Amino acid sequence: MSKNVQALKSGVWYTISNFLTRSIGLITTPIFARLLTKQDFGVYNNYTSWLSVLTIIVTMHIECTFISARFDFESDFDEYVFSTLCLSTFSALLWILITNSFPKFFSFYFKLDMKYINCMFLYLVFAPAIHMFQTRERYLFKYRITVLISLLLTVGTAIISVLLVVNLVDKLSGRIFGSASATIVIGIVLYIILAKKGKHVKVKYWKYALPICIPFIPHLLSMTLLNSMDKIMITDICGAEQTALYSLAYSCGAIITMLLTSLNSAFGPWLGEKLNNEKFSEIRKVSIVFISLFVYMAIGIMLITPEVLLFMGGESYMAAKYVMPPITCGVSCQFLYTMFVNVEQFKKKTVGMAMGSLSAALLNYILNTLMIPRFGYIASAYTTLIGYLWLLIIHMFLVKKIGYANVYDYKFIISVIIVLIFITMGMNVIYCLTTLRYMFVFIYIVFAIFVLSKYGKMMWARYKLIKNKS
Repeated sequence: MSKNVQALKSGVWYTISNFLTRSIGLITTPIFARLLTKQDFGVYNNYTSWLSVLTIIVTMHIECTFISARFDFESDFDEYVFSTLCLSTFSALLWILITNSFPKFFSFYFKLDMKYINCMFLYLVFAPAIHMFQTRERYLFKYRITVLISLLLTVGTAIISVLLVVNLVDKLSGRIFGSASATIVIGIVLYIILAKKGKHVKVKYWKYALPICIPFIPHLLSMTLLNSMDKIMITDICGAEQTALYSLAYSCGAIITMLLTSLNSAFGPWLGEKLNNEKFSEIRKVSIVFISLFVYMAIGIMLITPEVLLFMGGESYMAAKYVMPPITCGVSCQFLYTMFVNVEQFKKKTVGMAMGSLSAALLNYILNTLMIPRFGYIASAYTTLIGYLWLLIIHMFLVKKIGYANVYDYKFIISVIIVLIFITMGMNVIYCLTTLRYMFVFIYIVFAIFVLSKYGKMMWARYKLIKNKS
């Protein structure tokens, strides 16, 4: 089977499984919000917030190096994977030693009991085994086992968590331990598998990985800050009610973020293969279709925003509809700059990424400070959009600087952004004119059907032709 066909098949399945598993996470949130007290629910969200930060610091996101290591160490890639997994484990064990040496300090600083802190770091010992195994499979264009793992992990975590919360007196412990248990068990199994495949640990792989992934840490931390800063500042300046409106709209925007993550998981390995073979014209052609598909779906979400908000939160949250267009446009910018980040990771140029992310977080903070007091929580959606747009510009510049300006069609991407910004502004008018919005929804659906009927058979025929030739 040709690698194009392998990439297509694995990409489709990764997109489907990622979207399904992340959707389950959204579905279970209202369940736990009702099973837990507000105090417990708040502590659990504090736990997950710290987990998202410490995951970046402790594991160092070493799997981001696989896009280049896959080719630099092609003959002993499994040895590289196991060596870097051991590096992540060493980091996690070191953190366990430090936190348990000063339990009062860390318990006070994290606002968590030590049993939850230890649970967090035990999770961080074994979770990288899952992430690295799945990333390894993606770059080898294998999907069956890792898709099954994703589904087992998500469904298992949800079921175990619900059972523990319902049956334990300490429901908070049930929620936290339930969220980690499936990951720890599956992580142990995959750790053993990767150890058998890799067999040896070599420090030379650590020396290769650390200069790439350490500059990537400020980038990821800045992105976490960029995503969470808005809610903190809205609460401080405007109050909890406006934070609730903004948060629900942001949760709806998570649907697009899930799509972004899923599509990039499929696109990244294929891109690495083409970059290694310097097939830039093929990348440009595919990326235009890739970008068009994502942006078209993002516009569709904008058009049905009132219905999405009504379903997720009810009539009382309808005022948040004006937040969704800039959030959606911002996520689209995030999608676009991620494509450039993939190239920077492949070329092992991650220092510029960190500087760009830090500058975007700082820009977002300054704009929020100036705009939220004047215009309220809606302003935060636009400041975040500006932050993501700034990041896109930086990454376009960085990729051009390292000599890969011909990988993507810059004129096409700039045109897409201009169109999206105009659509974002126009949505504010369309939301006030329900009949007109429904007309656009009808046109949107008709156009989608037309494209599928005209090009769907041709694309399927081309796929079958490639498969038969291979």
